[in-house]
Amino acid sequence: MSDIWWSLPLSVGAFMLARRLAAKLKISLLNPLLVAMAIIIPLLLLLHIPYTRYFAGSQILNQLLQPAVVALALPLYEQMHQIRARWKSLIGVCFIGSLTAMVSGTAIALWMGATPEIAATILPKSVTTPIAMAVSASLHGIPAISAICVLIAGVLGAVFGHMVLNLLGIKTRAARGLAIGNASHALGTARAAEVDYQEGAFSSLALVLCGIITSLLAPFIFPLLLHAFG
Repeated sequence: MSDIWWSLPLSVGAFMLARRLAAKLKISLLNPLLVAMAIIIPLLLLLHIPYTRYFAGSQILNQLLQPAVVALALPLYEQMHQIRARWKSLIGVCFIGSLTAMVSGTAIALWMGATPEIAATILPKSVTTPIAMAVSASLHGIPAISAICVLIAGVLGAVFGHMVLNLLGIKTRAARGLAIGNASHALGTARAAEVDYQEGAFSSLALVLCGIITSLLAPFIFPLLLHAFG
């Protein structure tokens, strides 16, 4: 089954329209990714177009995902002087955040009766997609579902993250950026960069550090959780 030629312009057009709508109305729930999905998914269902055909026509966007994540290193580099001055506390915060993200989601899943396969799938939900899929596969989870969990965590962080931080009275840009990057990886980081450049830089840092920490700790944390809830 061949791909459809208009899937790429549809994806780009829906996202650009969603961005303009979000910029005009300034409502956090109107996250561009979320709105674009709300446009495209019903259209595919209405036209009975399989996702595989749609994806084949716009897969170049998926190929650009990794370069886009790497590009987030630019604001990180520009804040290097602050990072050098606080590197111990930054690593400590990201370590605790990564550990909390892994333990909380996996423990809740196991407590609710999830199988080890599903629990392993959920564990890396708070890191960027390529790392999450690799970690999931190494733990015998389901990488494709892990990617969906990452997407959900990212969208929730991008939509509600700043709202929660405001309610908690957290105003320091570094703290806000680290929290967003820790919980909602690249999608949250993109939103943080739109709100404040420095906040985006610290979110980029958390994205990188939490990805590394999760990759290193997951093989040790997951068996302990299985033993605790087995």
